[in-house]
Amino acid sequence: MEERLVDILGTNGQVLHTYPVTLDDAGRVPVDAEFEAKALEAAAHGQLVPDAELAGLTARMHHSRGGRLQPVGDDISTTSETRLGLEQLVREQAYALWEAEGRPDGRAEEFWHRALEQHLRGRAHVLWRQEGSAEGGADEDWEQTRAFQSR
Repeated sequence: MEERLVDILGTNGQVLHTYPVTLDDAGRVPVDAEFEAKALEAAAHGQLVPDAELAGLTARMHHSRGGRLQPVGDDISTTSETRLGLEQLVREQAYALWEAEGRPDGRAEEFWHRALEQHLRGRAHVLWRQEGSAEGGADEDWEQTRAFQSR
């Protein structure tokens, strides 16, 4: 089994999502186009963009990590970083916070923002650890995560 990361790009050329793709090599080395095709299928299945925009998506091999996909301690799923996935994770966390505080009325927005903050801080921490826990790097990863979320 061959594993690679593949970027999905929108019509503006910006990366919308990076998918980990695994192909059964069946005794041969798969070509990049096969990984890209499978990532585009995943984007369609995962509703990364509305159906009308699917034809405008392109894929390219992800180059920030060389070689095979290796686990590096990221305990947050790499398959759910689409906007829909983020919203679902935040919704579930906000609900858990709301329940933990006795289900108070009229504070839904507060719980949503707290859950979003917790999720983004968790992602920033994972990025910081993946990059070797450099001194001062945590703040930079936090700012990058916030900037990505606001797009």
